[in-house]
Amino acid sequence: MVTVTDTHRSIDAVWRIESARVIAGLTRMVHDVGLAEELAQDALVAALEQWPEQGVPRNPGAWLMTTAKRRAIDRFRRQERLDRKHQEIAHDLEIQQASDGADVDATLDGQIEDDLLRLMFISCHPVLKTEARVALTLKLLGGLTTGEIARAFLVSESTVAQRIVRAKRALADADVPFEVPAADELPARLASVLEAIYLVFNEGYSATAGDDWMRPELCAEALRLGRILAGLMPTEAEVHGLVALMEIQASRTAARTGPSGEPILLLDQNRGRWDHLAIRRGLGALESAESLAPVRGNYAMQAALAACHARARTPEDTDWARIAALYAELSERDNSPIIELNRSVALSMAFGPAAGLEVADRLVADGSLSGYHLLPSVRGDFLAKLERYDEARAEFESAAALTKNERERTLLLARADDCRARAL
Repeated sequence: MVTVTDTHRSIDAVWRIESARVIAGLTRMVHDVGLAEELAQDALVAALEQWPEQGVPRNPGAWLMTTAKRRAIDRFRRQERLDRKHQEIAHDLEIQQASDGADVDATLDGQIEDDLLRLMFISCHPVLKTEARVALTLKLLGGLTTGEIARAFLVSESTVAQRIVRAKRALADADVPFEVPAADELPARLASVLEAIYLVFNEGYSATAGDDWMRPELCAEALRLGRILAGLMPTEAEVHGLVALMEIQASRTAARTGPSGEPILLLDQNRGRWDHLAIRRGLGALESAESLAPVRGNYAMQAALAACHARARTPEDTDWARIAALYAELSERDNSPIIELNRSVALSMAFGPAAGLEVADRLVADGSLSGYHLLPSVRGDFLAKLERYDEARAEFESAAALTKNERERTLLLARADDCRARAL
């Protein structure tokens, strides 16, 4: 017997799957992403009222779209004074609603890919601040509630709600068109979409704050969005590069924490626990990225770095010299101090801790990573390997004071204690 609770669970699952497609289709029709989400929510409320009694329809996505369209028509009709734009929209909706008939499934599917792609570009428009792009992407494309987004990023629900409201207002004020960018705008706009997706993934992979080392649900959502984007833009090399990077990094999830949730660093992980199917998917996506572009983009380059670890059966098999060379190439084009810090680690593994420390010391001198906890953490590791334990302890304690993640702080303080004991 199907209970009301079972139906509500089904509705929740349907909403996660279908909401992005419904909102995307509605945005194309009403030319307002905020209104489109409201109409989709109205349809969800109708589902919550009707489906427990009538049962879940054969095509729930089509049902939601049809219901939302009817709500849109009713809304425009109710307005006492309709401007011409609204009259035209209402007229178009009525014509489309009448023509749908019994073949509503085909109508829904006909525009889905284009609409989803447009929604991705509008949710990640450069007119929005980074945190607003991330929140709007998770809300509109991920189907997450405001509360779920707030819990994922350890902020209040009101903060997330304000970000989303302001984002919609900014899009409306800027009159952002619901369309795929023109060829001359595409690289910059696509970069904005990829950045938002990777920010979601990174927050899941290494949480910046809180008690958990990882939030795998965010990684999974970012991967889902990346795979959708790869399907919508199959000739864009960097899209495949980002998917490759996320697949390979996510393959280590099960090995990155111990029984109590404590972090396990890369070289200490049980590689038998890595997800080798995810690695194969990642390597396949990397191959696609490399076949589409003669020169690897930044995401494909980072995926190539991750692939060096994925291909090594043991830590000792890792080709650290190649990793250092790839980081040098990436640093030349990006000139990022974070990349230089990563290169210092590769140099240390390939040529000894003194080589890595030299690069890390330059980063300390130029102040570009002041306040970034991983710089003293990396320096502490180099100094410990050089048996300069008092200096290493001070670096680990400094890093522990800077991090906002409790699991990471515990790990760093344990390393500081180890150095203190070795110094005696």
